[in-house]
Amino acid sequence: MLSVYIHVPFCVRRCLYCDFITYAGQQAWLPAYVEAAIKEIHWLGSSRAKTDEPAQTVYFGGGTPSLLSIGQVKALLTAVERSFLLAENAEITLEANPGTLTLDYLRELRAIGVNRLSLGVQSFSDAELAQLGRIHTREEALQSILWAKQAGFENLSLDLIFGLPKQSLKAWEYNLQEAIKIHPEHLSLYNLIVEDGTPLAKQIANGEIPAPDDDVAADMYELTMDFLTSAGYEQYEISSWATSPEFESRHNKAYWQMTPYLGVGAA
Repeated sequence: MLSVYIHVPFCVRRCLYCDFITYAGQQAWLPAYVEAAIKEIHWLGSSRAKTDEPAQTVYFGGGTPSLLSIGQVKALLTAVERSFLLAENAEITLEANPGTLTLDYLRELRAIGVNRLSLGVQSFSDAELAQLGRIHTREEALQSILWAKQAGFENLSLDLIFGLPKQSLKAWEYNLQEAIKIHPEHLSLYNLIVEDGTPLAKQIANGEIPAPDDDVAADMYELTMDFLTSAGYEQYEISSWATSPEFESRHNKAYWQMTPYLGVGAA
């Protein structure tokens, strides 16, 4: 099994908690970056034997991969197919920010073969989204989810973050309740980590906001396990739940199972 990860290190605005390799407001570099990534894919593929297995998963991560044009996504997928071949049932995932999407974009994305969408919702509370520095609102998140379904995505994953400064157990339960109303096939739920050097870490160091409460975060995690189990979700990784095994992230499981993968792009 081979998996291919394509990093897209561009964002409209950098979130306050983010320490990933990504750059805000530099989308003008996207065409040159995609061209370089395609060259890297071809270079990596040149050492592959014809008998090697085709790629079983492709994952566009970021950053904000939904800043790529449809033509750019298609060009990258074509490069992967030419260099490694793509399995007939390959899982092809693209991470998307709800603040960057339209219905037409999602329809075209689905039409070129992307069959799994990972939406960075993070919260269904506008106050929490503002605290995190996200560019979208609750309504934009809900609209993006509706558009994704209309576009034909039958494998939808939502990202949510818990353990925010001042976040209560009740506030986190609200996010879980909102999520299961939508009934996505997959949920990725992450405990906020305050990384050194981020604006969030500086706010905490300056006393502007309190540090997250680890005990409350632990309670949130226990609540999540009970809540999602009762809602019909199965936990298969520390931060991952799916409605059935067929919707478990095959790409992420490749990391956990230590099967071969290739990383393309910056960092």
